[in-house]
Amino acid sequence: MTADVWLPIPAGEIDGLPDPSVTGLNYRFWDGGPNCPADPADCVFYAVPYMKGMEVAIRPLAAMTSVRVVQTLSAGIDHVEPGLALLPAGVRLCNAKGVHEASTAELTLALVLASLRGIPGFVRGQESEEWRAGFYPALADKSVLIVGYGSIGAAIEDRLAPFECARVARVARSARTTERGEVRALTDLPALLPDADVVILSTPLTEETKGLVGADFLSRMKDGALLVNVARGPVVDTKALLAEVESGRITAALDVTDPEPLPAGHPLWHAPGVLISPHVGGSTSAFMPRAKRLLVAQITRFAAGEPLRNVVLTTG
Repeated sequence: MTADVWLPIPAGEIDGLPDPSVTGLNYRFWDGGPNCPADPADCVFYAVPYMKGMEVAIRPLAAMTSVRVVQTLSAGIDHVEPGLALLPAGVRLCNAKGVHEASTAELTLALVLASLRGIPGFVRGQESEEWRAGFYPALADKSVLIVGYGSIGAAIEDRLAPFECARVARVARSARTTERGEVRALTDLPALLPDADVVILSTPLTEETKGLVGADFLSRMKDGALLVNVARGPVVDTKALLAEVESGRITAALDVTDPEPLPAGHPLWHAPGVLISPHVGGSTSAFMPRAKRLLVAQITRFAAGEPLRNVVLTTG
């Protein structure tokens, strides 16, 4: 039987992949195009095309009767989960922990600083030759709440450290203690939100977090607070967010939206106090070298029969 590895990057562009003559693995390039690179039934390791959406991600799964590993190149797995029921038992689903932390944390800080310091207004002022002087909020002395304290949330806090924030509170699905301090449970959010000047969302999209940021959540945020979403669009109830930003009570910086891509004419585009970036948290020059290193490490472990990293779940 042929044992294929489907890669969204040509194998010739990835240094360090195990030698096919030794492992018996054949590398097939597929970036989500209409035609399969080979018979999906022969695929044993499927690396999902990056940022091609759910339809592409799950399209070949039903025919992958021999697959043993599904590896995403994203931190989130929500675009793959709907197809997991199509897979045989024992398939390991792995995410891309370690690939996106640096880039996403960079963008998070860029969105926070740009929003607080009025950078969008300065850009518009430059276009119209207006000198928009004045006093603007600083990140220094602000209270920050990170909702979703996984590896990306921790990377965000690492980059907040030099900015002299008054405090950083951390929230995850379950409470725990880290080197930086206490991580509170999601159930503690109602008590934490009223004290936060900046609320950063970096949580995965799950049944528990879908619509987490709704009218009640937003109403508990203090007047003048900034909401930053680098998680997934559906974590936020768009209608509820629009009601708050259009009133001028809070502001928002969004790398992800619901719907996404945000269609022309959508009221979020021109809502006051809203800064939008087009889901580019992980799409930087830092992505490709880290993605290639992850693929090499995972395929090497797979070929050697060693435990894989970043296993999120195993189908049963």
